[in-house]
Amino acid sequence: MGFDFSAFNDQRLKEAYVEWLINEEWPRRGEHFGRLWDYYENPMVQAGDICRTGGFDETWRPYIQAQEYGLPARITGRVYGWAGGVLSGRDVGDIRRKEVVIENDIGWRINAMVDFLFSKEVAIVSKAPQVERRREIESILRAVFEGNGGAVFFQDMAVLGSVYGFVDCLVRPNSNLLSRLRRRLSEGGISERFRSGQAEDISSVLGTAGQIDLELIEASRALPVLEEDDYRKIGFYVQHFYQLLNDVEESGGLVSRIFNGKSLPVRQKSVVVTEVLGPHIWQKYENFELAAEEVNPLGFVPVVHIQNIAQPYFYEGLSDVEQMSGLQDELNTRLSDRASRLTFQSFRMYLAKGIEGIEDKPVSPGRMWCTENPDASIEEFGGDGNAPSENMHIAEIREAMDKISGVTPVVAGVLKNKLGNLTSGVALKMTFMGMLTKTARKQFTYGQGIGRICRMALEILDRAGVYPTEASERQIEIKFGNPLPDDEMEKLKEAQIKRELGVPSSRVLEELGYESE
Repeated sequence: MGFDFSAFNDQRLKEAYVEWLINEEWPRRGEHFGRLWDYYENPMVQAGDICRTGGFDETWRPYIQAQEYGLPARITGRVYGWAGGVLSGRDVGDIRRKEVVIENDIGWRINAMVDFLFSKEVAIVSKAPQVERRREIESILRAVFEGNGGAVFFQDMAVLGSVYGFVDCLVRPNSNLLSRLRRRLSEGGISERFRSGQAEDISSVLGTAGQIDLELIEASRALPVLEEDDYRKIGFYVQHFYQLLNDVEESGGLVSRIFNGKSLPVRQKSVVVTEVLGPHIWQKYENFELAAEEVNPLGFVPVVHIQNIAQPYFYEGLSDVEQMSGLQDELNTRLSDRASRLTFQSFRMYLAKGIEGIEDKPVSPGRMWCTENPDASIEEFGGDGNAPSENMHIAEIREAMDKISGVTPVVAGVLKNKLGNLTSGVALKMTFMGMLTKTARKQFTYGQGIGRICRMALEILDRAGVYPTEASERQIEIKFGNPLPDDEMEKLKEAQIKRELGVPSSRVLEELGYESE
């Protein structure tokens, strides 16, 4: 059985197009986004069949790292590629593997970007006109995010966005909220909203708000069906992935177990899941057969799309990893070349002539070699030689990565030269200018996305009759903390000046982090 989208009753969603997305786009996106993640994490893979198996290789190690994928074959002796999501390689003629050095400059830069963006608590400020309503809405939204990990949720969001270039968040009500939404829909439709009667206690509302799941979608799963006349709007949202099950299957596996004296292959079971979410209908397919179909009582696709850095005319934003991957390959290549040169030149080597059996005699202190051959000799050669152009080239590569990423070693606390007096806040900002500018651009895109998540969560609670809100009360402002260290005296002086200018005391105390009576 294949896809059947007749229940959606929408000509914009076609079975043939979704099949094309799964057969053509999904493998390509999986390989592309998988490589971006591997360049960020740089995981260690056991060598196995990946490394050379013929002959003895003096530089062989029992593992390789993911960024070795970008090194030239003259260093690795192999050409690497992904086949079915697995790193594999093949030998290149008689080229032997040389010294391989991998220094992951991408990973710590991405982590530094995340630290600058979400190092401090994000303030969610309601724009509701009434003070009491503002406090209730802010506490409800805090409960939503706390129920999904709090600060960890925001950091995960930033990591996924920096690596893939975008992050999608699915705002999914749990089964309890879905049943309430469907019951209200059957009673009178979503337009008949709860506007009268006794409202729920705020503590009960906070408990229900924590039941809204915020699911960050892995980029390789996402296959959005965009509007034909506006790429910024999602008409339908399709997820396609392998779901691992808590069971095993005894065929075609890599691990074996012994049963009645026989070796049986065992591996974990999995199922191919395709989830199609529309404004009014939700479907789930397992192994391309319809497994579930339900009404979507929300009336909209509850997916928030956030670009890491805005990129016009593309669904995906700019990936920080993709911009640095080429320079990362060049850096690893030059470091490997230098390691090979040092291997050959750092150790003293000897050329002996006319001495019988010299190959069996060790080189060590207190040893003496003798021969009756008057023409015998021992010549010493080797030793490291200075290569200033090589060191300069490596330094320039790192500087280029600093410019592209905006993250300098100073951000990580590496001070190589005297930077002058950094006690001044202005001097510190000038030092981190590139990083602060890039962080400000991300604060805009991520701030808008978090605001849309908040509005969507409030609308879900409103439609479920949990906490009624008007559209004007769902306006949210997201305030990011200053990533640089705070000067308390400077903040207090600034607050005093604002108070003298007539700024309300409650607003001044709120900015200082205090609660006003």
